[in-house]
Amino acid sequence: MPPTLSPAASTKANVFIGAFSAVLYSVLLVAPVIASMLAVEYNLSPGSVGLIASVELGCFSLATIPAYLWLRRANIRWVSVGCIAVVIAGNVLSAMAPSFESLLGLRAITALAAGSITVVILSISAKTTNPSRSYGVFLVAQLGMGAAILLLFPVLFAGRSVSAVYLTLAVLALLCLPASFCLKGHELKKSTEDAITAATPKPARRTNIFALVCALVAVFGFYFSLGGAWTFMVEIGASGGTEIGLAASMIGIATAAGALIALIATIVGESRYGNLFIMVGYVAMGGSMLLLFGGPGLVRFIIAVFVFKLAWSWLLPFLLSTVSRVGGTHVMNSTNLMIGGGLAVGPLVAGQLIEATGGFNMMLTVAIIVLAIAAAASALVMTRGKQDVPVSSETTTAESPAIA
Repeated sequence: MPPTLSPAASTKANVFIGAFSAVLYSVLLVAPVIASMLAVEYNLSPGSVGLIASVELGCFSLATIPAYLWLRRANIRWVSVGCIAVVIAGNVLSAMAPSFESLLGLRAITALAAGSITVVILSISAKTTNPSRSYGVFLVAQLGMGAAILLLFPVLFAGRSVSAVYLTLAVLALLCLPASFCLKGHELKKSTEDAITAATPKPARRTNIFALVCALVAVFGFYFSLGGAWTFMVEIGASGGTEIGLAASMIGIATAAGALIALIATIVGESRYGNLFIMVGYVAMGGSMLLLFGGPGLVRFIIAVFVFKLAWSWLLPFLLSTVSRVGGTHVMNSTNLMIGGGLAVGPLVAGQLIEATGGFNMMLTVAIIVLAIAAAASALVMTRGKQDVPVSSETTTAESPAIA
């Protein structure tokens, strides 16, 4: 997708991307801590913990479906303002939820609003002058916020109920509201991109479907494995004898390190070595999950958590940038569906496998297999995508110079 924003507009868009990503993805990054708090407060089984994570992340994903209708027509500034208001209210009401069932419904509504903003974030990132850098900002902001919350967990939330976490998220959402005005509102409205798409020769558009399917499989598989393993990371550490508070602290430190790695990826931006970065990241993620088998001791748990976090923090900006080259705005809208779908299905399947087997080995095995499928799909995007996407010298020059 050729960039359509000027350098100045791209800078403002990156401010919007960073502010909203930091708040909206905090729930994912502190999921291991929230999961353990919910389990205690509501006396939940692993399956129920996986259910609430899946409902929230599933609704996050379902926001993509109506976005196909409004994304290219609506004023995205005011959509963002309205949705962040719903997020604020949803988090406040979640803090006061009297039962697990009511909390489930509130998290679903909150996630629908958050997912709608995420569709805007992913689509506007693909329009900037340096998409890899924008996706890096997207990741650095969320990792930085997640690390701050996890590292401050003993001070802010120790001995408190899960409502304290939700109230914190509400305050953070309120603080990022002014960033909505970094957008003019019309950046994603229909433009000459539609004329270019309509003029694309039909044979090339048909062959591009293969690259699109592979790209979506890669994103879904990546987030499926990430969501399943990450949600239960504290419990995996506890199974090997690591104290829950210490496990949460280690995850916080690893998240801070992940933010630093993502910052480096942001600085690197578009790179001819992007494909290599992606595949090395997949291998490192798989290796870290292998270290979690059999109830890891403290040292093995720390190594696994750090490698896992650093690996996915590094590869994700390059993966999303590669996916953005497959097509236009609606491709990134579909990518959000895959992100939310993977994050929703991953914890649900993981929770059910843990409950059925009484341990974590089967869950980790499934996560590694799905991750391998995602890596294979990514490799196909890198090879076939380059052959299929270009249809003229103009589109080739605009879309494919940064990936070797």
